[in-house]
Order: sequence, then C-alpha cells, then structure tokens
Amino acid sequence: MNLKNKHVIILGAGKSGRDAAALAMREGANVAVHDSCDSITGITEGVQTVTQASHDTGTKSRCDLLVLSPGIDYETEFVRAYAANAGEVIGEVEFAYRFYTGQIVAITGTNGKTTTTELVERIFNHAGINCRACGNYGPTVSEMILMDNPPHVLALEVSSFQLETIRDFHPGVVVWLNFSPDHMDRYSTVDAYKKAKMRVFENLTPNDRVIVREGEDIGDQVAIVETFSTEASADYTLSGTTIEFRSDPVLDLSRTRLRGLHNAENVMAAFAACSVLGVCASTAEEALQDFAPPLHRCELVRTLDGVEYINDSKATNLHALDSALRSQGRPIVLIAGGKQKGLDYSNILKRVESTTKGIVVFGEIANEIAQTFEAISATAPCVAVTSLDEAVSVAANMAEFGDTILFSPGTSSFDMFSGYEERGDCFRRLTHDLK
Repeated sequence: MNLKNKHVIILGAGKSGRDAAALAMREGANVAVHDSCDSITGITEGVQTVTQASHDTGTKSRCDLLVLSPGIDYETEFVRAYAANAGEVIGEVEFAYRFYTGQIVAITGTNGKTTTTELVERIFNHAGINCRACGNYGPTVSEMILMDNPPHVLALEVSSFQLETIRDFHPGVVVWLNFSPDHMDRYSTVDAYKKAKMRVFENLTPNDRVIVREGEDIGDQVAIVETFSTEASADYTLSGTTIEFRSDPVLDLSRTRLRGLHNAENVMAAFAACSVLGVCASTAEEALQDFAPPLHRCELVRTLDGVEYINDSKATNLHALDSALRSQGRPIVLIAGGKQKGLDYSNILKRVESTTKGIVVFGEIANEIAQTFEAISATAPCVAVTSLDEAVSVAANMAEFGDTILFSPGTSSFDMFSGYEERGDCFRRLTHDLK
C-alpha cells in the first residue's frame, strides 16, 4: 500500500487511532487525527489534530483514506459524513494488516478470546516462534508493525467492531470460539452482530485452517476445519483431565493451573491453532505449566469458612455467565447484574436453576433480572440490592460451607464502574474485607 503524499484522516484519537497515525506518517502520508473530544494528546510529531469533530467537520473534509477506530460505529451519520468524501474507508486492523508480512492467528468469538489469545502467544514463544498478542487485547496491530522487528506471528484477538471494516484481511488460521448475543446496544439485531463477526472468514482459501467449537454454525467453509468440544464428539475432546485429538492423548491439564471446562476448550483451540505451524503437544504442555488465567475470568479470590469466592467480572454477556455456571463443581450463590444492554436472562434460566442455590442481583438491570428469576425462586431465591457492597454481604450470608459465591454479572459494568476491571477489583476488595 503506497501512502506517499496521500491524505489520510484517522477518526478517533484513542490508542488505535494514535498508532495508526504514527504508521501512516512512517509511510509518508499527510495525516490528520479527528476526534469529537476537546483535546488530543500523545500524537506523533507532524500529525495534524482536529478537535470537536462533528458531522459538519466531516462534510467539509477530503481524504484519500479514512481509518476508523473500532469504537466508532460506521453506521452513524457522523462517520458517513467523513466517508462520503474519502477514497477508501477501512479500520485500524485492516490498515495495519496491509503492512504485515508474517503469519496471523485471528481469534474471535463472544467469550474466551482473551485467554485463548494469551495461550497462543505463550505456546508459540515457548516453541521459539516470536509471537505477540495484539488487537482487541493488548497492543494494536499498528504498534506491532511499527516495531523494528515485527513478530513472526500475531495472536490477533478480533472483535466484531474491528471486523466491520476489513476488506483484504486474510489470517492463515481463524479460531471461532463461540457465538451468543452481545453488544445489542450497538447492533440492531443478533444477525447483524453475527454477520460482522463472520467477516473473519471472507478471504480464506483451501490452504487456511479454521478451528471451531463443535456445534457452532459458521456455514460452509473453503478452509480446512477442525473442531473442539468438552460436551460433544469433535476432533479435540476431553477425557478426565486429558485433551485428546481424535482419541489420541495430547495434553494433560492436571499439569497446568487451568481449571474448568471453559479453559479446557480454550486450550484445545489454542493448541489446535499453534499445531498448524508445527508446534508439538509436549512443547505446548510445557508452555502451559505455569500459565495463570487472566484476572477477572473465573479467578479464585479466596476461600473463607469453606466458601470459594470467584471473580468472573469479565463475564459481560450471557454466554460468559453460562460458561462460568457450567464450569463450577460446587453449589453456587450467584451475583449478577449491571448495565441494561438488551440481554434476555431467561435464555439461561435452565442453567441457573440447575446450578445455583441462591441469586443476588444488582445494578441497572437488577429488577428485570429478579422478575425473570422469580420463576425458579422455590429452589434459588433471588434478592435484588442496590450496590455491589450489599450484594457481596447478602451472598456471604446465603452461602454455606462447600459452596461457591460466583460473581459473574452477565452484562457490562458501565452503569456503575469504568469497566469490568474496576468492577472485578471492587469485588476482590470487598471479598478480602469479609471476616
């Protein structure tokens, strides 16, 4: 892609926008970053900045290339005003991809992306193959391309927001973990959300590989497909603590710190992806022995009076909540709730009924959840509270020796917190304060 003396506008001054601007500058473009905020900092020298950007600003702009940050919805009139006067419109992932010559493992799905991305990065590096996790998790793709020696492999976590704006993006391996409704505050329908994620398959060839959870509907694929599951017949399955590939033992999870069915599937997907580039099972098992799961994802905070306290704040949708409920082996007191983003908790009612003995709900959506769970109140009474502090206290009183208090909200946190990290940190602190 030749950008010499081309006019490039980067829309959005966040991390991805700033890195894309730096990459465009390196490639000889005339670059401007536009954002609706009042000030822009951290921009590469020579890049123009336009603050308080608006529909009117977009109408007056002209550029050869418009690069969108993933947090900006392409369907808004604001973006359309800019796009109408742009030679081409792409996102940061597509933009940076055009300057990368290594291998890409693209990891997508509603849940488990971050853990699987970290696992892929760790396995490749242990095998002596330079790999960096990036994209929706960690550094941007542009930052990777700006390195003096870009990694040979990118473990690229890609979200639906990033996939909306691809065109030529072509990973050699795609990992599709799962799909369930999410981000319904951005997408008008579930089909629209899935259509955005399905774009990851658009440019694959018969020489590429797709790793997919058995039972997921991803349509017909031209690439080679391998499946994994802890619950159904698949290429990769679980027998006790041993992951098998077509009935042959591959990895023993008892030699790692990874627990739960959801983590077993993440390991299956990660190893399957790495094996495409020649990594053997023994190397992968060595790589995983000291791997600690990410914070806020079924993280054991403490055990108090025989009760386990699990922080699963990263469960920002119902599929993640369902996975957390499925992965526990003890009676559960569930703490759930947060922002109202159009999710229907009745879809997991059967799972909640079969795994929980009590439920505490909080946040913007608390009353709605409480009404939904009224149907199972005989076996799992539900209490609505106004704060996470109160939720932890009530749950602690509900729990008995041998139980698990599972903090798995099932929705996002922005009604009360800056993000799932702050929410999880708050739960951890409240849990440690218990006597």
